[in-house]
Amino acid sequence: MTDISHNMAQSGSSPAASHQTLKVLEKQIYRGPNVYGPQPMIRYQLDLGVLDQKSSHHLTDFESRLLGLLPALGQQGESSSGPDGLASQMPEAQLQKEGGLGHVAGQVAVQLQRLAGSSVTSSTALPVKGKLGVYNVLYHYREERVGLIAGAVALRLVNSLLPAEVQGLQGLSLLLPEGVGRIDLQAPFDLEIELKELRRLTKLYTLGPTTRSLVDEAERRGIPHLRLDDDSLVQLGYGKYQQQIRASITSHTPYIATNTASDKALTKKLLDRAGLPVPQGAVVYSAEEAVQAARRLRGAVVTKPLNGNHGRGVSLNLTTPEEIRQGFAEARQHSKAVVIEQYYTGHDHRVLVIHGEVVAVAERVPAHVVGNGSQTITELVEQVNQDPRRGNGHENVMTRIVINAHVLEVLTRSGRSPQSVPAAGEVVFLCDTANLSTGGTAIDRTDVIHPQNATIARRAAQVIGLDVAGIDLISPDITRSVHDTGGGIVEVNAAPGFRMHLQPSEGQSRNVAAPVLNMLFPPGTPCRMPIISITGTNGKSTTARMVAHIMKHAGKVVGLTTSNGIYINNEQIVNGDTTGPKSAKVVLSDPNVEVAVLETARGGILREGLGFDQADVGAVLNIQPDHLGLKGVQTLEDLAAVKSLVVQVVTDSGTSVLNADDPLTLGMRDKARGQLTLFSMRGARDCSPELQEHIAAGGTAVVREPTVLGDEVVLYQDGQRWPVMRTRDIPATLGGAAQVNVQNALAATAIAVAQQVPVAVIRSALGHFSTSFEQSPGRLNLYDGHPFRVLLDYAHNPSGLEHLRDLITHLRPPRGRVIGVLGVAGDRRDEDIRQMGQLAAEAFDELVVREDHYRRGRPSGEGAKLVDEGARAAGMDPEHLTTILREEEAVAHALQQAREGDLVVVLVTNVEATWQQIRDFDSSQTVRERRPEDPSHQGAFHD
Repeated sequence: MTDISHNMAQSGSSPAASHQTLKVLEKQIYRGPNVYGPQPMIRYQLDLGVLDQKSSHHLTDFESRLLGLLPALGQQGESSSGPDGLASQMPEAQLQKEGGLGHVAGQVAVQLQRLAGSSVTSSTALPVKGKLGVYNVLYHYREERVGLIAGAVALRLVNSLLPAEVQGLQGLSLLLPEGVGRIDLQAPFDLEIELKELRRLTKLYTLGPTTRSLVDEAERRGIPHLRLDDDSLVQLGYGKYQQQIRASITSHTPYIATNTASDKALTKKLLDRAGLPVPQGAVVYSAEEAVQAARRLRGAVVTKPLNGNHGRGVSLNLTTPEEIRQGFAEARQHSKAVVIEQYYTGHDHRVLVIHGEVVAVAERVPAHVVGNGSQTITELVEQVNQDPRRGNGHENVMTRIVINAHVLEVLTRSGRSPQSVPAAGEVVFLCDTANLSTGGTAIDRTDVIHPQNATIARRAAQVIGLDVAGIDLISPDITRSVHDTGGGIVEVNAAPGFRMHLQPSEGQSRNVAAPVLNMLFPPGTPCRMPIISITGTNGKSTTARMVAHIMKHAGKVVGLTTSNGIYINNEQIVNGDTTGPKSAKVVLSDPNVEVAVLETARGGILREGLGFDQADVGAVLNIQPDHLGLKGVQTLEDLAAVKSLVVQVVTDSGTSVLNADDPLTLGMRDKARGQLTLFSMRGARDCSPELQEHIAAGGTAVVREPTVLGDEVVLYQDGQRWPVMRTRDIPATLGGAAQVNVQNALAATAIAVAQQVPVAVIRSALGHFSTSFEQSPGRLNLYDGHPFRVLLDYAHNPSGLEHLRDLITHLRPPRGRVIGVLGVAGDRRDEDIRQMGQLAAEAFDELVVREDHYRRGRPSGEGAKLVDEGARAAGMDPEHLTTILREEEAVAHALQQAREGDLVVVLVTNVEATWQQIRDFDSSQTVRERRPEDPSHQGAFHD
């Protein structure tokens, strides 16, 4: 997508003022495919000012000091490139480039995330056209809060290394929820403190090793995922085909099974009933009960919480009453009820059973040190913790050993203390349990487990009912059956951790995520529903609604996003403008949806990127002047570059649908992925050369062709011509007069054909699609319940108003007037707003100018004044111009002025409220012949 990113990076107009400090102008988080690349990334727009001209030899000791703080930056090789073309280079090479400090800042942001434990790829800096010394600094992230703070820390670090006379950092803010990111931007920079905060956030918000392994395996298989919370709840797949995981708990894990596994006494009872080897024991509620139960069991015992996990509160090999009382007290900290049971002699093994099969076995060794005859246990622990594979919690392959109360108790039982000096070669165990979370290690034993032991583990998982189970099996020799050696099952774990199998301390690593994905998505099982993304300047909403209507006729449950709201199977679940990525994710997360039809607007793409990774159909309807001058989109070519993103993310087996009549849209065919389908209002002999060539080559096209019976929608495919229906038989075209809806119907047909919907179904669906408010709110809605006619529409740019003007010539009453109500959003250019006034003058006999709800920074009345100026410049008599700023009052005035036989055209923002206002209007009181003494409000201005 480099052509898009270059185009966007080169947009802009005004030069920046020269200054001595770094200045942050903008900050943006892209959560999906975006104009700079297919992966999530963060953009800081950075003004370097005079620093843009300073290379490394102008910045004394900058590079050496930077490498002193982040030596890994100098170990990446002279030049490498990430998967999305974002460059990674050594600081010296970065500084020599244009915008050198921007490149370095991006690379530092990447390196900081790596140091914090988040695996990210690369960064770059792109110049912003027309803004001297201004660059878009772009870098990847995996967790956006970590990524944002990494960028802020990177900028602070770079600034701290600059010569004192040019130091200074303006405009930097975190803009994160309260409590997230404990960095004082006003305090002097301290890398150690800020890197510590980054590590804290990484540990807090990034996925743990088990969930990460499942997400990574899903990505390798092309299965999309959505993170649903700040913990480990993740959706794999879209819509109807989704599955959910929370670590190793899956959508297939029964609730009863997880509850059973958490009750150790019940688990043991069920396993014993099934004939599986389990230790004898009892549930006790006091230390004395524990001592008495131990006497009955004879021999060494184990105490553990009835509802514990992760080895917390477990004490092993207890023989004396005092040890048993101490073990009870430790277990009681985690559960009111305590299990006391026989102690099995042997090695602790975790047998991982997934979908009824043993997929991995690990021998777990409790945290321990090996004496050398000179160092204390405390010193030996410190030495062990120097292993780079050890980290805090679950962040690394192994966990650091902590000398806590349990370790002290274990040492006391063996007659030692942390100050004891073990003999050379002596192994000192520090914990009773072998959990990795307490510093234990794991040795892979998958290939040597005895078949009978594997059968015992498989049956245990089946008895409890777990799809993913961790069976803790004590065995003196895992290569021999426990029926011969003694030992058995001491615990069955729901949500077992994968870390010991993914990265054992010794032995072969096992991809245990793969069998989970095989279970959730067996071969041939879909993980995605069709995603249809529709963009363009005009016609998006109507086309999306037509497509949704067709797909519903085809028997699908449809999720639809539009500028009016989100609909699931025709039921509106969210009201408002829902054309951005967040709304797309609502549809993709709905478990009922079989097809997603997404109206995809420019604003959402520029703000966050797309809300999906790939599309089965990407359609671009047209590129017309609208929203120019905003967010770096200065020209129609810029706008086309943004909107072309939807056809660049089409799958190889998908379809790109383009308007052959629009030069900028047609020009996207070189970027478009998948199969190409064109649609055109000019069929038969009027075909453009490009369209003729496409059809002649057997390509798919949907065109309007004139016939003796009227215009017809025709499908060309594989060299065959297939009539679909006459345009006048599509109610939404108002008998063929609404040419804009003819064009929308062509696009909808092309999209439906791409989804292999039969022509008969398309014909039937379009034959029942009208411009009623219920089917297409705010799009050519006609109301005939008054002596005059009312047309409600959402035309909001010159191109849309031109189409409406042409339609009005067909709807114009023979003896009545056309009264219009118009307002324009404030984020349009002055010339665009004036043009709207000019077009209104051509379309309406009377014009009521209102103020749009979205002034977007303009003073009150300014937008309405520009519309008025445009209408007057076009020759409209000021006596037929009225300005009433409030939308509801402007509409009421137009309705009150209407006489029998008139046509009132209402172009508003609040579609639902205005439609209700039109329906509720009491036309029985309207004056059919305006009396001379009645005020007509000509030229009036009401605020």
